[in-house]
Amino acid sequence: MSAPLRAWAGRRLLLGAAQVAAVPVLVFTLTEALPGDAAVALAGDDPGPARIAAIREALRLDRPAVERFADWLGDLAHGELGRSLAGGRPVAGLLADGLGPTVLLAALTLVLLVPIAVGLGMLAARREGGPLDRAISTLTLAVHAVPEFALGVLLTAVFALRLDWLPPTAVGGLGRQPAVLALPVLVLLARPVCSIARLVRAGLIEAMAAPYAVHALRCGVAPARVRWTHALPNALAPAAQQLARTADWLLGGVVVVEALFVIPGLGTVLLDAVATRDVPVVQALALLFGVVTVLLNLAADLVARRLAPRTEVAV
Repeated sequence: MSAPLRAWAGRRLLLGAAQVAAVPVLVFTLTEALPGDAAVALAGDDPGPARIAAIREALRLDRPAVERFADWLGDLAHGELGRSLAGGRPVAGLLADGLGPTVLLAALTLVLLVPIAVGLGMLAARREGGPLDRAISTLTLAVHAVPEFALGVLLTAVFALRLDWLPPTAVGGLGRQPAVLALPVLVLLARPVCSIARLVRAGLIEAMAAPYAVHALRCGVAPARVRWTHALPNALAPAAQQLARTADWLLGGVVVVEALFVIPGLGTVLLDAVATRDVPVVQALALLFGVVTVLLNLAADLVARRLAPRTEVAV
């Protein structure tokens, strides 16, 4: 690694560390601004002033926000995420229960996403301006315009309800019917495949038209070697950053998909926590999503700079 690249990586790592440190402050501030009162929600059918005051005192919600924030940071420093206000369970246990289905969905999507998107992008670039290129570009643009919820409803109506090929929900559990993952993964794949394929296509066409690629072709270097060895790494640099944003979106964006297909993942945990105003659970999930976002974008910048050292990546 060259000295300028090491210096840039050091600055980017310091910026990433500062962003990670800022996440808890932002999460606590935003959750404090949420409307409603957790004590009122927990009071249920007996929302009398005395009961609400007792709940607030028992949960230490009557203390100033600064004190609660200091206690929360102290718990985080010791690896504690607190306890759920609704059920009293440790928040770490709730997250652990929902993490498996969410990570499984995200992992399956990413494993399929990279070869499909890169393959489509390269195929369209090699047939630039031809019928296949126009067909891929039109299809990816059309699919990308469809919201995940609408696409999920459409696929469920066709493949689950009308054709009866796949189960419509995961009510019976993922272990008993793994085929239930097919429709959620397809919904999660749809838009990222389109965006990354279009990025790879545009990047590869631009790279093959660059002076170094043209000169290599004139010198008799095989087009396949120029495409795979020289052009593709430059074309993948912006795609790597988009892939990081996609991975971040998969962790937070599965909320809609999990709700639609009744999958007991982090999305379901988040929806239940918001409905009951379970602030510790909401804070823990927001903290998890925020830290993952920072780390994924940091990794994407480093990979993009490694693939294309001449590319200026914003710091």
